[in-house]
Amino acid sequence: MAAAGISDDGPILHSENLTSNVKSIYYSRTFLSIISGVVAGIWGFTGLTGFVFYFIVMMVASLGLLVKAKFSIHNYFDSWNRISIEGVFGGLMIT
Repeated sequence: MAAAGISDDGPILHSENLTSNVKSIYYSRTFLSIISGVVAGIWGFTGLTGFVFYFIVMMVASLGLLVKAKFSIHNYFDSWNRISIEGVFGGLMIT
Protein backbone atom coordinates (compact mmCIF):
# COMPACT_ATOMS: atom_id res chain seq x y z
CA MET A 1 0.00 0.00 0.00
CA ALA A 2 1.36 3.40 -0.96
CA ALA A 3 1.39 6.40 1.29
CA ALA A 4 -0.70 9.42 0.32
CA GLY A 5 0.80 11.08 -2.75
CA ILE A 6 3.40 8.35 -3.35
CA SER A 7 3.03 6.05 -6.32
CA ASP A 8 4.19 2.42 -6.60
CA ASP A 9 4.36 2.55 -10.39
CA GLY A 10 8.16 2.23 -10.46
CA PRO A 11 10.83 4.60 -11.71
CA ILE A 12 9.83 7.58 -13.80
CA LEU A 13 11.57 7.82 -17.18
CA HIS A 14 12.32 11.18 -18.72
CA SER A 15 11.57 11.25 -22.43
CA GLU A 16 14.96 12.77 -23.27
CA ASN A 17 16.81 10.00 -21.43
CA LEU A 18 14.65 7.29 -22.99
CA THR A 19 15.21 8.75 -26.46
CA SER A 20 18.96 8.89 -25.87
CA ASN A 21 19.03 5.28 -24.65
CA VAL A 22 17.02 4.04 -27.65
CA LYS A 23 19.33 5.92 -30.03
CA SER A 24 22.32 4.28 -28.37
CA ILE A 25 20.79 0.86 -28.94
CA TYR A 26 19.98 1.69 -32.54
CA TYR A 27 23.50 2.94 -33.31
CA SER A 28 25.19 0.00 -31.58
CA ARG A 29 23.00 -2.51 -33.43
CA THR A 30 23.69 -0.77 -36.75
CA PHE A 31 27.42 -0.92 -36.08
CA LEU A 32 27.20 -4.57 -35.04
CA SER A 33 25.17 -5.36 -38.17
CA ILE A 34 27.92 -3.98 -40.35
CA ILE A 35 30.65 -5.78 -38.42
CA SER A 36 28.76 -9.08 -38.36
CA GLY A 37 28.15 -8.82 -42.11
CA VAL A 38 31.85 -8.29 -42.74
CA VAL A 39 32.84 -11.14 -40.43
CA ALA A 40 30.22 -13.46 -41.95
CA GLY A 41 31.58 -12.65 -45.41
CA ILE A 42 35.17 -13.26 -44.39
CA TRP A 43 34.29 -16.55 -42.71
CA GLY A 44 32.15 -17.60 -45.68
CA PHE A 45 28.79 -17.71 -43.90
CA THR A 46 26.11 -17.47 -46.57
CA GLY A 47 22.39 -18.15 -46.69
CA LEU A 48 20.87 -19.58 -43.53
CA THR A 49 24.23 -19.79 -41.77
CA GLY A 50 24.69 -16.03 -42.23
CA PHE A 51 21.23 -15.33 -40.78
CA VAL A 52 21.91 -17.56 -37.78
CA PHE A 53 25.27 -15.86 -37.23
CA TYR A 54 23.59 -12.43 -37.35
CA PHE A 55 20.94 -13.40 -34.81
CA ILE A 56 23.58 -14.90 -32.49
CA VAL A 57 25.49 -11.61 -32.63
CA MET A 58 22.29 -9.71 -31.84
CA MET A 59 21.47 -12.04 -28.92
CA VAL A 60 24.95 -11.49 -27.49
CA ALA A 61 24.45 -7.72 -27.94
CA SER A 62 21.14 -7.92 -26.06
CA LEU A 63 22.82 -9.85 -23.26
CA GLY A 64 25.57 -7.23 -23.14
CA LEU A 65 22.97 -4.47 -22.86
CA LEU A 66 21.25 -6.35 -20.04
CA VAL A 67 24.53 -6.67 -18.18
CA LYS A 68 25.36 -3.00 -18.80
CA ALA A 69 21.94 -2.03 -17.37
CA LYS A 70 22.60 -4.37 -14.41
CA PHE A 71 19.39 -6.25 -15.34
CA SER A 72 17.33 -3.19 -14.26
CA ILE A 73 15.72 -2.59 -17.62
CA HIS A 74 12.86 -0.46 -16.32
CA ASN A 75 15.33 2.09 -14.94
CA TYR A 76 16.50 2.86 -18.49
CA PHE A 77 13.78 1.70 -20.91
CA ASP A 78 10.02 1.50 -21.02
CA SER A 79 9.86 -2.19 -21.97
CA TRP A 80 11.93 -5.33 -22.48
CA ASN A 81 11.32 -5.08 -26.23
CA ARG A 82 13.66 -2.10 -26.41
CA ILE A 83 16.57 -4.27 -25.34
CA SER A 84 15.61 -7.50 -27.03
CA ILE A 85 14.42 -6.52 -30.52
CA GLU A 86 14.93 -2.77 -31.03
CA GLY A 87 16.86 -2.36 -34.28
CA VAL A 88 17.39 -6.08 -34.93
CA PHE A 89 15.23 -6.31 -38.04
CA GLY A 90 16.35 -2.92 -39.37
CA GLY A 91 19.95 -4.04 -39.11
CA LEU A 92 19.09 -7.18 -41.02
CA MET A 93 18.73 -5.07 -44.16
CA ILE A 94 22.28 -3.73 -43.72
CA THR A 95 23.98 -7.12 -43.72
